[in-house]
Amino acid sequence: MAYSTKLVCPIQRTVAMIADKWKVIVIANLGEGTKRFRELQRAMQGVTPKVLTRQLRDLEHDGLVSRKAYAEVPPRVEYTLTPLGRSLLPVLQQLHHWAVANSDSLLKHSTTPDGEAEAEEASLEQTA
Repeated sequence: MAYSTKLVCPIQRTVAMIADKWKVIVIANLGEGTKRFRELQRAMQGVTPKVLTRQLRDLEHDGLVSRKAYAEVPPRVEYTLTPLGRSLLPVLQQLHHWAVANSDSLLKHSTTPDGEAEAEEASLEQTA
């Protein structure tokens, strides 16, 4: 079956929207409920504040995450998935199930151009 540009382009746009290293993990964490910046950062070991800020801004710009700032001292900002972001959760869950079911095959074929196995394995268990 040949895929038309009309079918593939929306898929490519969607994948590009969530392709950065931390975006799927942000979405999965917010799928558990509203969180503050520090809560997200603690849940996502290894992400720097600068990178997390960029990921959240991108997801907000794309309409997947909403940011609510409260006029309080100290300032309080909360992040939550929008209805559009929430609608992505079942898709990510299906992708997770596929990745787990095919993990042996994926790891077997996961090599760098020079033939060495990838050193870093994405932790899909955190997104379940």
